[in-house]
Amino acid sequence: MNVSPAPGALALADAFTTAAAGEVPGSFGALAASVWRDGKATGDALAAVPVLVDALREAPGDRTGYVAVLLGLLAESEYPRLDGPLADAVGGHLETYLELLAARAGQVPLRLALVYLLAHFPARRERIVAAVATTELEEEDRSRLERALAVFDAAAPDLGRVWPAPSAWTLNADERAFDQGWIRELSREQRVAGWEDDTRTVLGCMGARAYWALGHGTPRDLPAAPVPARREVAAPVAGAALFAPHLGALRCPACAGALAGEGGVASCGGCAARYPVAGGILDLTAPVAGGEAGADFLEKLSRVPSMGLFYEAVARPAFLRVSGSNWGGAVTPGDEDAYLAAHVRPVDGPVLDLGAGAGRWTAVLAEAVGAGRLIALDSALPMLTVLRGRLPQVPAVLASAAELPFADASLGAVVCWNALQAFYADAGAAIAEVGRVLRPGGTFTLMTFRRSQDPVYGYFQSAHRFPQHQGGLQLFDPADLRRWLSNAGLVVREESGPGTFVFLTAVREH
Repeated sequence: MNVSPAPGALALADAFTTAAAGEVPGSFGALAASVWRDGKATGDALAAVPVLVDALREAPGDRTGYVAVLLGLLAESEYPRLDGPLADAVGGHLETYLELLAARAGQVPLRLALVYLLAHFPARRERIVAAVATTELEEEDRSRLERALAVFDAAAPDLGRVWPAPSAWTLNADERAFDQGWIRELSREQRVAGWEDDTRTVLGCMGARAYWALGHGTPRDLPAAPVPARREVAAPVAGAALFAPHLGALRCPACAGALAGEGGVASCGGCAARYPVAGGILDLTAPVAGGEAGADFLEKLSRVPSMGLFYEAVARPAFLRVSGSNWGGAVTPGDEDAYLAAHVRPVDGPVLDLGAGAGRWTAVLAEAVGAGRLIALDSALPMLTVLRGRLPQVPAVLASAAELPFADASLGAVVCWNALQAFYADAGAAIAEVGRVLRPGGTFTLMTFRRSQDPVYGYFQSAHRFPQHQGGLQLFDPADLRRWLSNAGLVVREESGPGTFVFLTAVREH
């Protein structure tokens, strides 16, 4: 197909390649917007491909990678189709990309950008893998590339183990059997959808890492984090007595009646509902019908896979890099700990860790306010199992953030750290609930993320498909957060955060 060059793209490409150093972001933004917007190619994109390839050859070294990323975005705009006109046009210059990679392999940002571009052509997998084998690509980057170039096998697809990189996953026999079991139950359509979601996540991570590096330099790689053995975090046996200090605040999710605990059950005095307690975890997601109240819940605990362990050691730190634009380590775990210690100021009453996950910051709170005041809440049983293993003095509740099982004005403080985005659709409701359950003067302290104002990086953020974000990762507009806080009767006392982090502390009005 012969396509005439796009004159607008010619002018914008020339302006980009000749721009002064300080003008590069703006000139690239204009060039990108002329051919690509919000994941979709414009009508001028196909005609612009030869213009962009020429710019790739001629651009100064500090901006070649930007053009490579843009070409990758154009090829990706047709995904899941792999043989569309744009993908064919961009892929037709594969040898140019490989020659450039060989010539400038020592330039890490450019190498990452070219590898992201090359990841869109699985039909040329052998040629690409052979060429990249001679470069000093990190193991995680190499595994992402190989997964992006992999061919879907409908009979036995490997699903759900790509974040933050396929190489980060080391599964034992039980975990592999668990994977094979749930994959076997999927229809072909579900397997295809899962494969495509995994591919988009891999490409999103590659693109975010490369694009950040072009503007900031070589990413700072995280040290390897070993995943603890499952036996090291088994939840210790604990009955309802562990919840005794907090029963005055806890309420039945069915009728808001007061709860009383004994042995392996918590009973409602209002509607007589009975909720199981096992391993120090109170399950408020469904009352038990009868018989041994904790039997089903105990079996559920025994069948929990070790995703909570992996999440704590590997996935959560990597999530901060993509969501917070934290590839350079501007925000460290120590920074987060210090913020919590400085801003959590409870009044009388229990302190709730909302969306506590596997307990990394619950432990920080325990040092700040005392484990005896803490109660953890999450909707994921694997996470709470890990939390209970590391913090046997802290009781945990399995429940929804959108309907908190606590009485009005019963809590001294609430913390929601790196969790609000996990229930994005219910974030406004959850903040309203925080306002309801906080006592006057109590603090609400949170850390979450905002969508990048840079359209390209924002696209890479949203490309990630996680279990709670099947349609792509959704992050916040800080104005929405402030509005929800105000509507909940909470006054913002502090707001900060580098990159795309959002740190907020609000106080319940008297």
